[in-house]
Amino acid sequence: MPKHIWILIIGMAINVTGASFIWPLNTIYMHNELGKSLAFAGIILMLNQGFAILGNLIGGTLFDKIGGYKTIMLGISISMLSATVLAFYNSIVPYMILLMTIGLGSGMVKPSMFAFASSAWPEGGRRAFNAIYVAQNLGVALGASLGGFFASISFSLIFVANAVTFLLFFIIVLFKFKPIEQRMDHVAYTGGMDYQADKGKDKASFRALMILGIGFFISWIAYVQWQSTISSYTQELGISVSNYSTLWTINGVLIIAAQPLVKLIGKWIPSPRVHIYIGNTIFLFSFIYILFAESFASFVTGMIILTLGEVLVWPAVPTLADQLAPKGKSGYYQGLINSIATGGRMVGPVLGGLVVDHSNIHYLFYGLIFLLMVPYLTTYLYDRGLLKQKTVSSQAEQHLS
Repeated sequence: MPKHIWILIIGMAINVTGASFIWPLNTIYMHNELGKSLAFAGIILMLNQGFAILGNLIGGTLFDKIGGYKTIMLGISISMLSATVLAFYNSIVPYMILLMTIGLGSGMVKPSMFAFASSAWPEGGRRAFNAIYVAQNLGVALGASLGGFFASISFSLIFVANAVTFLLFFIIVLFKFKPIEQRMDHVAYTGGMDYQADKGKDKASFRALMILGIGFFISWIAYVQWQSTISSYTQELGISVSNYSTLWTINGVLIIAAQPLVKLIGKWIPSPRVHIYIGNTIFLFSFIYILFAESFASFVTGMIILTLGEVLVWPAVPTLADQLAPKGKSGYYQGLINSIATGGRMVGPVLGGLVVDHSNIHYLFYGLIFLLMVPYLTTYLYDRGLLKQKTVSSQAEQHLS
């Protein structure tokens, strides 16, 4: 793996470590510390993710216009300043406002990092996306583990650690990312060009991305329950905040430990489409299993199953998005697919909170198991229009010749 990709990996891991001090504990903080309902907490998380969607779209577009370095610097500056203020003001009103601005800044960074990795290592293919994905989850493991420890002392420590970690990422970007950008082929990833002579193909690629995105959206609605409703459910079962945070440490460590297996599967089955089929099936089994979970050990097992699914699904979708992207729109397509994922993270806590508040969490699990049938269909159908257009174009060329 090239040296400059390792710099991106380190930067992404530090950035996500900072974010992971807070996000697994958001619902617990608002519900248990501030006394708000699960539905109210879900709405606040929805606002956070709504601004992250805006950040995804802005970040992806700016990447194609002004490059990755400036876009990431802008995004991390917004997050760092917001986190600094949050360290001093964390009652419900400033908490709500600052979560939105942190969402905006972090949303700008994420698609830019994926597009940066793809552009800096174009021959890496899926490995470039997988590298950033693994870096994210190393950050999740570190942040969630430390966040749980800090929370057991004081929630205020989490906010301070969050600000300090964002500052560290800012310093790395400031001094290390610009040389990476200077090594890259400018035309390969910026938008000052005629993107696609064949506008029909451009539209077909966009439609394919949207169909693929529907399944991705559903998968995230299911997955995000582990960060929202399931977190509060574990509290009701008497599982401590520290133990709940340990679940995310296990998630991050297992993602890293599973990489040899992922690499082996990639050699045996190179198709990202098939990875989604396999991973989604594992997602289904994880929710069937936790229907009967009542102990910490059961949730550990459920998390292990869930993680084995995500190591296949999460890198596969941005890889397919990159394959669909017309030249010069890599950042835009990464912004779109990341905004779709963020949309799932936004809607998921609200839907989950409403279902649990008005019935119980088992009804939520039944609904999620049903919804997880959708990604099979969207993954099968997403590129049918492109294949049909390719066939028509081929027949037309043969006719002309």
